[in-house]
Amino acid sequence: MRQWFLLPARLWTGLFFAIPLCIVLAYSFLTRGDYGGVELPWTTESYLRLADPVYLGILWRSVWVAAVSSLLCTLLGFPLALFIAKSGKRKVFYLQLVLLPFWTSFLIRTYAWIFLLRDTGLINTVLQALHLISKPLPLLYNDGAVLAGLVYNFLPFFVLPVFASLEKMDPALLEAAADLGATGWRALWRVTVPVSMPGIVAGTVLVFIPCLGSYLVPDLLGGGKTVMLGNLVQNQFTSARDWPFGAAASFALLGVCALLAALLLRNRQIRSVL
Repeated sequence: MRQWFLLPARLWTGLFFAIPLCIVLAYSFLTRGDYGGVELPWTTESYLRLADPVYLGILWRSVWVAAVSSLLCTLLGFPLALFIAKSGKRKVFYLQLVLLPFWTSFLIRTYAWIFLLRDTGLINTVLQALHLISKPLPLLYNDGAVLAGLVYNFLPFFVLPVFASLEKMDPALLEAAADLGATGWRALWRVTVPVSMPGIVAGTVLVFIPCLGSYLVPDLLGGGKTVMLGNLVQNQFTSARDWPFGAAASFALLGVCALLAALLLRNRQIRSVL
């Protein structure tokens, strides 16, 4: 009986995930057509091209941006999750505020950063009105703008699993630490952080993987100067019309994400949080 209940989910996964993924995999081993598309013969040339220093540089930039974004989400999200977990009756209200950005489109939220960071945007306008700067600061179309957009859009993905871990923590642990003479900071590092570590690792995975494959934020806020793997895949399927190489690059991205997830999700506690 259980298998029958799982049948609709398996059919959905097979039709809209497994089959399209197999098609993309087949494309990655075909040859680019003269006018786009794919054609025979079968070849591994697209995967060999990924070893080019240009594409390895794009891979390194993607990993670096995703790692820094995950670190910033950790520094900002852990105190926020800890604050919400200790807010008592108001925790539901604060969680709603964290989820509030999801009520609007991802594209609209990203465009909002353009209005904030551009030369005539809110930040530069206010700073010039206060006579703190004489000319607009170059806040847009650089790595800093991309990091700001990624952290803003994916911070809730870090806060929620950390909050789930902190909410399960037994308050008696902190009381025992205080009885043993631990100060507030020492109890935080020796008790709270280790207890919430499964949530921290799970949140890092949930932030790192979508940041690694992001293409909309680097495209809009980076202005084409910050090219990541997601942008490479998108460009190959659109402007370059090199579908085999785009498919190979997308599978390389999928492989990096799958390897990271497999290594981290071996921990049962992390899987329970996710």
